[in-house]
Amino acid sequence: MADQGKLTYLDRISIGILALQGAFAEHEASLHRLKINRQLHVILVRTPEELSQCDALIIPGGESTTIALLARLAGLLEPLKDFTKSKPIWGTCAGAILLSQSVSGGAKKGGQELLGGISIKIARNGWGSQIESFEAPLELNGIRESTRPFQALFIRAPVVVEILSFPEDPLITVVARIPLELLPPALIEENMSENDPRTVVALRQGRHLLTTFHPELTEDDRFHEYFVHSCVLSP
Repeated sequence: MADQGKLTYLDRISIGILALQGAFAEHEASLHRLKINRQLHVILVRTPEELSQCDALIIPGGESTTIALLARLAGLLEPLKDFTKSKPIWGTCAGAILLSQSVSGGAKKGGQELLGGISIKIARNGWGSQIESFEAPLELNGIRESTRPFQALFIRAPVVVEILSFPEDPLITVVARIPLELLPPALIEENMSENDPRTVVALRQGRHLLTTFHPELTEDDRFHEYFVHSCVLSP
């Protein structure tokens, strides 16, 4: 038994936030607001050594090709790919693109380097340019107070265009959808159903979480709480 007053590894968790570009400070503030039954240590990750200290990682919104380029220059790209295979990662907006298996539409010349942790195909800037940013109430699944909509902020957000099915992969669970009537007109097709993948804005596969919007830019910390409790602390 551990000595009273001394923390063991099981008493604390270290969550990294990739801090190369984007809204990493906002994620840090959200994590510090959480109330959990163990010590939470937040690490701003800029080096492979800092990544190695983490039990889980958040990849923030920003510009996905810039984040990938800076990760490669910092010697982080391959360690991030290895991290994805064994530890929980949450990607928001640009981070969601990096966690995807493939990118369609709007990918930069020369391609987009990806970590490939979640079995989806995603489209960059699927909702339009930054001036077309918007807020929308989301239907939730498995989040605390799921009957209370989450007011999500979409800024040059990617769109899930296909959920890929591989027998060996963990099950994909849809965590949040946007109402069909709120989709941009360019995305709506005749006879499109509410179960279309383009309505999916948050999903989980195994211990990885993906959101195409920016929970860190709100005062609602339910997605951060969900990531810590359901993806990081759950076996």
